[in-house]
Amino acid sequence: MWKKRGDFSKLTSKMSKDILHNWEKKSAENQKQYKQFLTKADKNKVLKALPEIHEKAFEKIDCLKCAACCKNYSPRFKTPDIKRISKHLGLKEGVFIEKYLKLDEEGDYVVHSKPCPFLGSDNYCSIYEERPSDCARFPYTDEDVMLKRVPLTLKNATFCPIVYFVLEELMKKG
Repeated sequence: MWKKRGDFSKLTSKMSKDILHNWEKKSAENQKQYKQFLTKADKNKVLKALPEIHEKAFEKIDCLKCAACCKNYSPRFKTPDIKRISKHLGLKEGVFIEKYLKLDEEGDYVVHSKPCPFLGSDNYCSIYEERPSDCARFPYTDEDVMLKRVPLTLKNATFCPIVYFVLEELMKKG
């Protein structure tokens, strides 16, 4: 869940050194613990804690310093996304699909190149206001997707420091 450009000026430019030090390595090492926690956790307790932890994570971590999601992965482009973004770009839907998208192995439209063609060199999204719903919701740390789609959460924790941070905080709370 990216915030608007102006919101980022309020965020700290340095990531919290304590919990985020070597986070990629720690995330890889903790995948089993995360899986156990997510599958056995008290769902209501976790869902109640998520909004506060989610906000805390976004206060500590500046997505624009990372953008790993946009550099290495693609969201699904659902029909409403394709219609909205095509219109915004002044392209017919077929032209937009041909120019930017491909069907993946699951039958979903995804970008055909990495990094995302809409990611600028400054890590800002050129279609931010019209971005796909998957991008608007990412990293899903304030919704039940974290619990309902455990494999996705585990994957996201390997490249997104916010997901890692939220999982670590949740596990501290028990």
